[in-house]
Amino acid sequence: MNAFETLPPFSPKGFLHVITETPKGSRNKYSYDPALGLFRLKKVLPVGAVFPFDFGFIPGTVGEDGDPLDVLILMEEPSVPGCLVEARLIGVIEASQKKDGKTVRNDRFIATARKTKGVCRPANIKDLSEDMLGQIQHFFISYNQIEGKEFKILRVSGPDLAKRMIENSPAKRA
Repeated sequence: MNAFETLPPFSPKGFLHVITETPKGSRNKYSYDPALGLFRLKKVLPVGAVFPFDFGFIPGTVGEDGDPLDVLILMEEPSVPGCLVEARLIGVIEASQKKDGKTVRNDRFIATARKTKGVCRPANIKDLSEDMLGQIQHFFISYNQIEGKEFKILRVSGPDLAKRMIENSPAKRA
């Protein structure tokens, strides 16, 4: 077992632990491979498609799809794959994902980096501009379309519900 698998979802001070998989601005989608303890290149997005912000996972959790819960980290500059980011949870885009006739929940948690100094400091997902939230939602919809999946947004919820959802997630077991 390594640190990614033993790290709890929240720090003792209540900040969300996020492990970056894919940096902001990247066409390359990286994924952590627990069997190898390494990050691997999972796919390359088409020309013109990039991750709008850092994308990663919440350690110590597991979603309905069998993977750790996904999180988008709003911050000005990209980090690197494997970076531990302490973040403030601001909400969740509750969503379902359908592929080959099978539908599972695959929510996207939204957080801001604790150490950010600039404009990405909303306290609640509902503080984001309608345009910004729409662009984030469009990214997830189109990203899944590329993979032949249907990503359906069910609702957008604030940090209190998002935190309860994380706390109620089963712990990931090695």
